[in-house]
Amino acid sequence: MSQSTTATLRAFSFGGGVQSVACLVLAAQGRIDFDVFLFANVGEDSEDPRTIDYFRQHAAPYATAHGIRIEELQRIRRDGSTETLWGRLTKEGSRSLPIPVRMSNGAPGTRSCTADFKIKVIGKRLKQLGASEDSPAVVGVGISLDEIQRANNRRSEPYEQITYPLLDLGLRRTDCHRLIRSAGLPVPPKSACFFCPFHRPEAWREMRRTAPELFAKSCQLETLLNERRAKLGKDPVYLTRFGKPLDRAIPDGWDTLPFDEWDETGLCDSGRCFT
Repeated sequence: MSQSTTATLRAFSFGGGVQSVACLVLAAQGRIDFDVFLFANVGEDSEDPRTIDYFRQHAAPYATAHGIRIEELQRIRRDGSTETLWGRLTKEGSRSLPIPVRMSNGAPGTRSCTADFKIKVIGKRLKQLGASEDSPAVVGVGISLDEIQRANNRRSEPYEQITYPLLDLGLRRTDCHRLIRSAGLPVPPKSACFFCPFHRPEAWREMRRTAPELFAKSCQLETLLNERRAKLGKDPVYLTRFGKPLDRAIPDGWDTLPFDEWDETGLCDSGRCFT
């Protein structure tokens, strides 16, 4: 899948979840064409460990076996050190709040996490591979037909042209599951930082039940952020829409009813996370 010096670079923004893995399978089948798949790892201490494990144990070996170039990227500071999202949030004296924490009314706050740790990291690599404003790369994003509202071409950077191969093929998330299983791969977990405020209540409940150490770390992060805000005279923020600390919002043994509603307008619409 090498490219000539004059060809337009075609790269896929690999999120590590169901849609991205389905696109990897489609590439192996020759149904879509990308020169490289790029996975921006926001941090060993930040990504859901299951996503990192899946990438290294299943996605990367599958790509290699099918002659597909796949790269794992990280955010590198000017001094050569690696910056993680967790590290930025917990750095002593930091006032940075790059994640979409929930305000007292449940609405998500502003965020820069996706831009800084996904889009810019992949953008830096695209430029190294030759992408520019004069010669933008075609960048694939894994949004499926059932989440078409998340597709937003206006979010393209000057060095890229966004394309949505799953939309072009009319594929839904259920189709992605089928593709992945047919390739002999396990279906990956939903990709996101383990402490992401865009998690649904059910995802938090499942984390508390199956990964209590990650749930506890999320609670500790929420407490740390609010201790800092209190010193600045600012209102508290939360990791859920319920306006209360995480361990109270998702108590042990709490269960979500099948008809529990969720405000989908809060879901990350960049397509670089949860795909």
